[in-house]
Amino acid sequence: MSQTQTAATPDERVKTRSSFHQLLIRPELGGICGVIIVFAFFMLTAMDSGMFSLSGVMNWSVVSSQFIIIAVGACLLMIAGEFDLSVGSMIGFAGMSIALLSVTFGLPVWSAIILTFILCMLIGGLNGWLVIKTGLPSFIVTLALLFILRGLTIFGAITATNKTIVGGVRDVAQGDWLAPIFGGKVFTGAFQWMADQGWIDTFSRGVKKGQPIVEGIPMLMVWALGLVIFGHYLLTKTKFGNWIFAAGGDAQAARYVGVPVNRVKIAMFMFTAFCACVFATAQVMEFGSAGADRGVLKEFEAIISVVIGGALLTGGYGSVIGAALGAIIFGVVQQGLFFAGVESSLFRVFLGVILLLAVILNTYIRRKITGEK
Repeated sequence: MSQTQTAATPDERVKTRSSFHQLLIRPELGGICGVIIVFAFFMLTAMDSGMFSLSGVMNWSVVSSQFIIIAVGACLLMIAGEFDLSVGSMIGFAGMSIALLSVTFGLPVWSAIILTFILCMLIGGLNGWLVIKTGLPSFIVTLALLFILRGLTIFGAITATNKTIVGGVRDVAQGDWLAPIFGGKVFTGAFQWMADQGWIDTFSRGVKKGQPIVEGIPMLMVWALGLVIFGHYLLTKTKFGNWIFAAGGDAQAARYVGVPVNRVKIAMFMFTAFCACVFATAQVMEFGSAGADRGVLKEFEAIISVVIGGALLTGGYGSVIGAALGAIIFGVVQQGLFFAGVESSLFRVFLGVILLLAVILNTYIRRKITGEK
């Protein structure tokens, strides 16, 4: 056989994949399909309800941003092969910590926020350390922290104020330099200009007459976008991102090639806590209060967003973009049911159905990747 013939002959040991197969195993595929289906459904059923007006878009975008913030942390942690069920309790704990430190104990809001972030990330690190040192599944360890943090939040609020809701945060945050980074708005001048040009709706009466109904882009949305960009870059463009995939795919093999698996997992637990604290801080600044029951079930909503976005429950595979798309689906559906006049309790039915379908799809993808029958 000539050299030319040899070069033209494909190596039978190399398994070629079609473009369709390569598309099929992309983790974002399920999220993309879900977003298309959800938007098409509500464009048909809720187009005339104001869901796609500027205020309607802002409504479901804010809700989606809340899901995105916690989904980014959950996504990176799940790719690293772990779960954190304490996210919801962490949200309530962080919010109450900020409120108590600033309102009850008189600390400046900026210092209350910084101290709370440090405390929450230390708790996240403790989660990771316990998982590694005990060898217990992260499901069990973080489930325990879920109850511990929720109990401490209620106990602390009642002990300090005899209430489970602490208000007055907005008052003490006046003039604070850090609070607007979580609770402010950007591009307010641009929105006022568009209102003056008659391009967007304004208030027609009262003290706000002439002011735009949508005054700007909430910082919550800016945080969501920033975390998605950061998470995607970290995962796809850095050596640490490769370590995350390796730690979740085969931790023992990763250790053999020098990946600091324990350090990676602890860092991801801390990042998940950071994301929960961002969510809590933005929520406290928006409502001006903290509640001991805030964040209930958010851990499951974050995990479901990640699963819809294509991450495997076994770790080692996933996408931050996919998780963000899964969170957008949540936000659109939760608000879209209201605009469409559908009973809001059906949202939980949707969660169960979409989770089941996502797990089935992800299992199929995993078998395609690994060659299992």
